[in-house]
Amino acid sequence: MLGRRILRIKAFKALYSYAENPSMTLKDVESLLDISCEATRDLYLFMLSIAGPLTAEARSRIEAARSKFNPTEEERHPNLKFVENSIAPLLAEDPDFSKIIKRRKMSWDQYDVFLRHLYESVREKDYFRAYLASPERSLAEDAALFSKIFEEEFVDSTELEDILEDLSIYWNDDLAYALTFCCKTMHDLGAGKRWALPDLYQSEMKHDAALQSDKAFVFGVVRTGYNHFEEFYDAVSENTRKWDKNRICVTDLALIISGLAEAKAFPDTPKRIVINEYVEISKFYSTPESSAFVNGLLDKLIP
Repeated sequence: MLGRRILRIKAFKALYSYAENPSMTLKDVESLLDISCEATRDLYLFMLSIAGPLTAEARSRIEAARSKFNPTEEERHPNLKFVENSIAPLLAEDPDFSKIIKRRKMSWDQYDVFLRHLYESVREKDYFRAYLASPERSLAEDAALFSKIFEEEFVDSTELEDILEDLSIYWNDDLAYALTFCCKTMHDLGAGKRWALPDLYQSEMKHDAALQSDKAFVFGVVRTGYNHFEEFYDAVSENTRKWDKNRICVTDLALIISGLAEAKAFPDTPKRIVINEYVEISKFYSTPESSAFVNGLLDKLIP
């Protein structure tokens, strides 16, 4: 599930935590990294599990409208295509999916206001109207609709952002990545495949003995960064003219040390790839000037 870019981000965040709290042991940092990686898959599960509650919200709306004193013709004879979709029961009745959701105590029950707002947003969209208007009824069409919902409805939702922040400090910044895997799951379900929990590390799915495990990769970066932190720290200090090492942005320091750690732990990775990766990460996590700073230091310090 986790590709190299997001693993680099998680390695950088773990080393950032160590830079902020030097009393952390290597075991502490590795535990933090492990929790952070697993949290992304948990976020994917939590978001995927919204299919059932969203369907239930639509059903309750229809039932409430039917119970009105003087319902309209449309309310008496509503379009039931969405509330009868195949995806919600498919996931609810999958023993593996249900078991893991229950074991991890994931529930949307207390977020009824968000579900109400979400359904109101979805029902006003052209893609939803087109879905309801289509005479087709198929698993593939239902899956395509949920994929569209995952693509369109969540990324810029401040309401959802508040919910996720309350649930886990490790879900910050991972939503778009988790939603990508929700869409992939919808594609697989629509093609008739049974749901399966994604492997946490992508390369472990490829069964290629010559391919470096992504788990070994991310832990290798963090261990090397931790064990050589002072060495890398001093190298940055020595190669920055008129620089007060006590005033450097901790984010930039963690990015540079992460890049140096990867280059040292995995010397076969081309230097330019390592540099480009951490420069790209710096654009999202540091100041506007950081990309040039990170690029220049890594270019100078990586052999």
